Amino acid sequence: MSRTEVTLGTLMVLAQSGDRQAYRAVLETARVRLIGYFTRRLSADPGSAEDLVQDTLMAVHEKRATYDPTLPFGAWLHGIARYKLIDHYRRHKRRETIPLGEDDFAADTDDAAATLARIDVDAMLARLPQKQAAAIRLIHLQGHTAREAAERLGAGESAVKVSAHRGLKAAAAHAASNEEERS
Repeated sequence: MSRTEVTLGTLMVLAQSGDRQAYRAVLETARVRLIGYFTRRLSADPGSAEDLVQDTLMAVHEKRATYDPTLPFGAWLHGIARYKLIDHYRRHKRRETIPLGEDDFAADTDDAAATLARIDVDAMLARLPQKQAAAIRLIHLQGHTAREAAERLGAGESAVKVSAHRGLKAAAAHAASNEEERS
């Protein structure tokens, strides 16, 4: 299973146990994948593609308890999307063959990659003390100077620089320990 599938599977398990942030991330990633999937198949009818995205997201919400974490999230999502597409064709009396493509929900689109990166960054920042996470967000993610970040946080410029540095150091140490565990 790819890293993306493992991440999405983990997020879905967290979502099943009530983690709203994880659920929001799962739905956003699913939405990006579904837009591509339905747009490719219904290029002549973009309105229907958007409707099917929404229908599928509703089905994901209703069926979220049926997700089996031992299976890839993409396959589960693809199954729901495929049935929604077949229902759409039936309602519109169209006969189409829907091939099963391995790359239907490939996560190498820019939007999906950006969503997964944002999930990783948010997860990393959630492990840090609030002061450090805020300093990193302002300086390194939003592009503020240390002086601007200090003003926003009501702290000294040196303290904000130190917080950002310590936070990045802690995040790097955590990432290194995760890599060692995987090896």
